[in-house]
Amino acid sequence: MKRFAFVFIAFALAGAALAQQHYPNRPLRMVIPWPPGQATDLAGRIVAQKLSDLLNQQVVADNRPGAGGMIGTDVVAKAAPDGYTLLAASAGPITISPLLQKAPYDYERELAPVANVGLSPYILVTNPSFPAKSALEFVAAVKAAPGRYTFSSSGAGAAAHLVAEWFNNMNGLKATHVPFKGSAPALIEVASGQVTYSLETAAATLPHVRAGRLKAYGVSLARGTALAPDIPPLEKIANMPGFDVGAWIGVMVAAGTSPAIVSRLATAVDRAMKGADVRERIAAAGLEVDYRPTREFAPYLKEQKARFVDIIRVGNIKIE
Repeated sequence: MKRFAFVFIAFALAGAALAQQHYPNRPLRMVIPWPPGQATDLAGRIVAQKLSDLLNQQVVADNRPGAGGMIGTDVVAKAAPDGYTLLAASAGPITISPLLQKAPYDYERELAPVANVGLSPYILVTNPSFPAKSALEFVAAVKAAPGRYTFSSSGAGAAAHLVAEWFNNMNGLKATHVPFKGSAPALIEVASGQVTYSLETAAATLPHVRAGRLKAYGVSLARGTALAPDIPPLEKIANMPGFDVGAWIGVMVAAGTSPAIVSRLATAVDRAMKGADVRERIAAAGLEVDYRPTREFAPYLKEQKARFVDIIRVGNIKIE
């Protein structure tokens, strides 16, 4: 009996090793926990398309929006750890939401980092008819009428929600949060005048700003952004010392995926990110290229968690 068990285990291990050696031998899935057009969706599709070429297998984009990105993230957290289900991971459902509400997954235990690919700045926008001519005037107008104004986000607990709450708290603003399932519908309501303002990703806001459908007041990165050098940092123009925040976007897989497969994926992402075409497409999508390989991505996630823990603590931010 023992001999049979030994032989069975040996065959199982040999089969697993053979599967890894020939990985991938069928199409892969890139789960995107947001609707089409959102920053994570844009980056995820760019990476998926390039990985299809590099891995010689199609990587199919699969949008699973809802619950501030937690539904799609949980799909990957509970997926088989075989490297065939990838996650277009982002700050909202990984770094932020679990700090504010109960998540159906433990990302530190159920997900494994592959690489980070981009950083998303946030831009404060309103309908063009909003009378304020500067960020300081905007703050003064909203502060003078507590409860009168509304702000939208891509979902309760999403990165955009937290960034906006931090902005509100630093300026003493009292406004009503209106969450949506993604950046696109959140901004449509601002452009139509149904919602007053939003602090949403550059990827989602800039097309509207350039088309004249939204008015931009400032960007969330203290250094500004090369994506829109004409939009100044809120830290300086709104007198907000320390207001410097962006949201990362990367690739993750289910924990327990073999190191050999993670390495294979990481190597492919590394090759993709060295290509000028991918970097140009990421920038064109409204994201700053911020490539971090696996060895740097893991500690970066811990740093980001600590940063947002501090933001939530200082701002006393809660989800009602």
